[in-house]
Amino acid sequence: MHHRTIIIALIFIFFTSITKAQNSIIKKANEDFDSYYFIDAREIYLNIVDDGYESPQVLKKLGDTYYFNGEYEDAVKWYQKLMEKYPNDIDPIYYYRTAQSLKSTGEYQSSKKMMGKFAGLSANTEIAKNFMKDYPALDSLVGFKSSNFEVDNITGLLTSSDFSPSFYGNKIVFSSSSGRTEGDDIHKWTGLPYLDLFEAEIDEDWRLTHPKPLEGEINTPYHESNAAFTKDGKTVYFTRNNYHNGRKQKNKEKLVSLKIYQATKTEAGIWENIIELPFNNDSYSVAHPALSPDEKRLYFSSDMEGTQGESDIWYVEIKEDGSFGAPINMGPEINTEARECFPFVGKNNNLYFSSDGHLGLGGLDVFVVSLDPEGEFDEVTNLKKPINSNKDDFGFILKEDKKIGYLASNRDGDGGSSADDIYRVWESCGLIVIQGAISDAKTGKPLNGAVVKLLNKNNDTITKTTTDSSGNYVFKGVVDCSKKYTVYAEYKDYAIKKKSTVTPRGSHTEQMDLELTPPECPIDDLGCRLTLQPIYFDYGKSIIRSDAEVELAKILQAMKQYPELSIHIESHTDSRSSDNFNLKLSERRAQATLQWLVEKGIDRRRLSAKGYGETQLLNNCSNGVRCSEEDHQLNRRSMFIIQE
Repeated sequence: MHHRTIIIALIFIFFTSITKAQNSIIKKANEDFDSYYFIDAREIYLNIVDDGYESPQVLKKLGDTYYFNGEYEDAVKWYQKLMEKYPNDIDPIYYYRTAQSLKSTGEYQSSKKMMGKFAGLSANTEIAKNFMKDYPALDSLVGFKSSNFEVDNITGLLTSSDFSPSFYGNKIVFSSSSGRTEGDDIHKWTGLPYLDLFEAEIDEDWRLTHPKPLEGEINTPYHESNAAFTKDGKTVYFTRNNYHNGRKQKNKEKLVSLKIYQATKTEAGIWENIIELPFNNDSYSVAHPALSPDEKRLYFSSDMEGTQGESDIWYVEIKEDGSFGAPINMGPEINTEARECFPFVGKNNNLYFSSDGHLGLGGLDVFVVSLDPEGEFDEVTNLKKPINSNKDDFGFILKEDKKIGYLASNRDGDGGSSADDIYRVWESCGLIVIQGAISDAKTGKPLNGAVVKLLNKNNDTITKTTTDSSGNYVFKGVVDCSKKYTVYAEYKDYAIKKKSTVTPRGSHTEQMDLELTPPECPIDDLGCRLTLQPIYFDYGKSIIRSDAEVELAKILQAMKQYPELSIHIESHTDSRSSDNFNLKLSERRAQATLQWLVEKGIDRRRLSAKGYGETQLLNNCSNGVRCSEEDHQLNRRSMFIIQE
């Protein structure tokens, strides 16, 4: 009996010790979780579950460590186990998180059912109201596509997390964990290295090349991201961990908030003079700065007092003296009870932002709304696939005139790495036409029959054509989007002219007119020296037309001004009719031209004339070749040559 009592006591002490040890382990995991050390907390929770302990609290927080890192498939696994084991111990928020996670894995019907449970328990929340409003549209999410854009991963080969691109002149600045590997460089929320700001050049295909850290004092041992530059490139606003005197600054809850800072660039191109913006606060985060096109307003996201959800879009006015107004919330048309973040304002005053509170495909989706000068908003519009996916899509920026931009996403497949990657976004290529007119640089008159070539970036000829009687040319069906092309034009002895362009996205007609400089006039070419156009004749006739009289009047004036001047008239025909007929016709044209000048008072001895028939055609319209009437007209002419 005594021995049995001892054994029972030992067993009690053993299990009590196990329970105390387990409680101690759970306490450590919860402390890590409450400190947002999700990766450390996750590892402990997984060990606890492996040991067979699956309390509601452990399953909830284990799922949350995945949910708050955008790892939605694993979040679903633990949330569903929670609901299977403890169906009567479910907070409404976990129906919402499960629904969001299911949507992000493409399980739209299952997500819809889970959101229905959440809405039934939280009917008064804005999220529930929006769900009921969007309910009829939920079944259409599978086909939620737009064919207007193409999306390509341009950083998927990198092992780092890369996101939040911003335009910086002809470069892109983005956030990256590249170069950080271990120790204090690891962020305990994600298990990934801390972020720095990098700059990269943009190649002709709008891909990023030669990335390097931004020079100067901006990057620290902790997070820097989301830069917004002024147009002159001399000022930048950026997001950084609350950082002062080389250390992270924690608030009363021992959390490190995000703040927006401002820096200016020196003449040497170094960023310094970093100051914290006045509306930052240790008790909340302010992040993701974006400038309006006129740079009079700074947009950002924050969870400051007055925020409707987890984070809202706010703005402040930038005054003429560089100071800032009070933060203003963008209101319920844009902000929801969920997350609104990563604002960007395009050239046309369109606000792009990411949200998981508006109807979307899953995770954060990119939305757009037009900002009215009077403060009114159009309806918030989802940009659909392929810009959006069922994962997180954010940090969208766009050159609205070129219809080319970038975004970040942790989407899978199609080049995605499941980490945050930067994607190039551009409008699908439609019909691109290059056309124009070739003219004389001195007279402005069109040049018929000029040879026009289309060259690629290597100056290889893609195709060529000749101008019509109005000097026009066109290249259609051979031009691609976002490529460099050169139009090359030549005409007789005129100086060759070239003009280059880079074609935009979408459907577009590029007008490229070129003026060719005529050659210096030979001393004996009176027509050239007087900027005289040939005179032309009707088909089969030698009558001097009224338009020809205008040109002949210039010859008449010159011969009266210079009494010693003598000229020779050369007349021609087109190729139609017989050679013999055309020779006689050209003689009649030569004599008609000569006679017009004689009748106006010019001595016959100062003039000579000869017809050449069809022997000196100006184009390819010879016998048997089908040509337009305009092309034939070029050959029916009289020319004027000065004689010694």
